Amino acid sequence: MRALHVTTPGGPAALVATDLPEPAALPGQVVVRNAAVGLNFIDVYYRNGTYPAAYPLVPGQEAAGTVTAVGVGVEDFAPGDRVAYATQLGAYAQYTAVPASKLVRVPDDVALSDAAAVLLQGLAAHYLTHTTHAVASGETVVVLAAAGGLGQLLVQLAAHRGATVVAVASSESKRRTAVAAGAHHTLSYGDFETGVREVTGGEGAHVVYDSVGAPTYRSSVKALRRRGTLVVCGLSGGPVPPFDVELLRMSGSLYLTRPTLADHVPDAASLRAAAAELFGYVARGVVRPSVHAELPLADAPRAHELLEGRTTTGKVLLTP
Repeated sequence: MRALHVTTPGGPAALVATDLPEPAALPGQVVVRNAAVGLNFIDVYYRNGTYPAAYPLVPGQEAAGTVTAVGVGVEDFAPGDRVAYATQLGAYAQYTAVPASKLVRVPDDVALSDAAAVLLQGLAAHYLTHTTHAVASGETVVVLAAAGGLGQLLVQLAAHRGATVVAVASSESKRRTAVAAGAHHTLSYGDFETGVREVTGGEGAHVVYDSVGAPTYRSSVKALRRRGTLVVCGLSGGPVPPFDVELLRMSGSLYLTRPTLADHVPDAASLRAAAAELFGYVARGVVRPSVHAELPLADAPRAHELLEGRTTTGKVLLTP
């Protein structure tokens, strides 16, 4: 089968197309023929060595496709089933062996490409808006990097739950993208906390979803109302440095959380329940997958250049 291999960490050119044996389904595993592979920035970290791994490796953690074989002990899936997975290395290939516990079903009314475009970030947006902070009708929600893949999904779900959504983005075109996703107000990064105060009559937001980190967290704190919640859900601008927790007290008895998928979706049952609700949103048009580019598997180096250029709005997909 064709796959992308990384033997030595490096730049995009470290992704080398190669032929590898098609995987077998070991006990508890399912072999998936990948129809579409979703790219995430963590793929870059595995490629360049930021995240340590055993090399050589086939990167990629998110894809959707069709089951071709099941291993001993697998009872929930059969050849021909439409499935998707995330958090499983090896997706940059025509076939991937995946633990059955990491698979979710893709309903017939959801395209496999849409499933690959939304699963990982959609699961994140789901728990962030449903569990980390259960967004309620009438609340004010601020989303940073609102035109990105996660950002657009957060905007869509928060608006669907009845919130007034304030989108923060770096350019006019990205702010238009956020409005198309359902944002009610848009702001640039410069002094955005002042804009949030103006929108809310001086009260501030109930929650800020900050996926930028170091450059923005203090403004995010200032944008919150009394007992508001700062959700640090990404670090694209660098990690938040240590700070005195008295900042939370002095800013209005605020809540701060740095949530992860593993803690909000800790097992197969919760994964499949969340995915079923997410795909239901997709089927009803509540969640609208945004695909920036769809490239052949062999063009993965170009796809990584797009990711690292940070000019994308929405998802980049590979088609094996």
